[in-house]
Amino acid sequence: MNKENAPFSRENGDFDREFLNSEHDDAQNDEAFATGDTLHEMLDQSEIDNLLGGAFSDLPERHESGMERIIRAGFVAYERMPMLEIVLDRLVRLLTTGLRNFTNDNVEITMEYTRSMCFGDYVNSVPSSSLFAVFKAVQWENFGLVVIDSALAYSIIDILMGGQRGRGHSGIEGRPHTAIERALIEKLVSLALRELSAAFSPVCEVELIFERLEVSSRFAAIARASNAVVTSKMHIDMEDRTGNMDLVIPYATLEPVRDLLSQQFMGERFGRDSVWEDHLISEIMETDAEVLAVLEEQSISLAQLLDMKPGMQILFPQKAKGSFPVTLQCNQTSLFEGHLGQISGRAAVKIDQRLVPDDSPHTHSPSEPTPYD
Repeated sequence: MNKENAPFSRENGDFDREFLNSEHDDAQNDEAFATGDTLHEMLDQSEIDNLLGGAFSDLPERHESGMERIIRAGFVAYERMPMLEIVLDRLVRLLTTGLRNFTNDNVEITMEYTRSMCFGDYVNSVPSSSLFAVFKAVQWENFGLVVIDSALAYSIIDILMGGQRGRGHSGIEGRPHTAIERALIEKLVSLALRELSAAFSPVCEVELIFERLEVSSRFAAIARASNAVVTSKMHIDMEDRTGNMDLVIPYATLEPVRDLLSQQFMGERFGRDSVWEDHLISEIMETDAEVLAVLEEQSISLAQLLDMKPGMQILFPQKAKGSFPVTLQCNQTSLFEGHLGQISGRAAVKIDQRLVPDDSPHTHSPSEPTPYD
């Protein structure tokens, strides 16, 4: 056997060992380099969610049937509340000032959107690392939700605990919040609820009380998954720290003040317009109405009615001679009582008594009374 072609010769074996050793050293260097980068550039859960942008939640779109679309559309097909938008804009201004005094830092708040959606859809879209603060509206006898994402929670904790500037929040994802951290976050929620109550004060008086702080959306279910809610997302910037705060209010909570929130401006008399009301009344007074003069009515059985044939007679009680009581009706509603007479060769009715109470604030007096023909 030729030595040059031997696969396990000494020369080839030395070369193979040297080659394997070099590969092993390169792998160790790469592993050390990757480990060093990982230690210095670890991402928390909120940053991972922002980078991915919900890529793994992009499931194939399911085509709903027509009936399913009709049913789902009924859940969020609610009227607009212009006054609620004004209240939320006022909340942004008040909360900006309140957070500046609370953190002693420069705070800027931006209202990203306000929309209506199902409560279940909102809960499914919230990151699992968020904190859920349940509050109660005392006068409305219902609940609402303030959702704080992990970035804002750790930013507030860093600022209040004297964290370093210029590095953003340094929270560790996955660990439970300590009692001190929860107390600081509860102070933030109480501040937001106090400013929200002040924002509602021009429209109505409401007291918002902080109930509890939950770390899971399962324990913060304030409404059924199919119920409609109003969600408002506020983006908060504090120099090198940022975060989001969501306000979730079910439509059932706003039902006691729905008429007030549906106004276009402060002090509007909802549903009343004196000019249009007077015009409508004047046009109604010019409408033609058919009036029937009923001389007499008699009730008979259905069997007698079916046995009637041409030539049969219906007997009525005999009235006093020269007096024929008449009831004037409009659309089967009795309006007046009178007696039958004659004017200028035409039959007429003289009204003796009014049967419908005159409870209308608008009076209509004709220039000259005329008898009903």
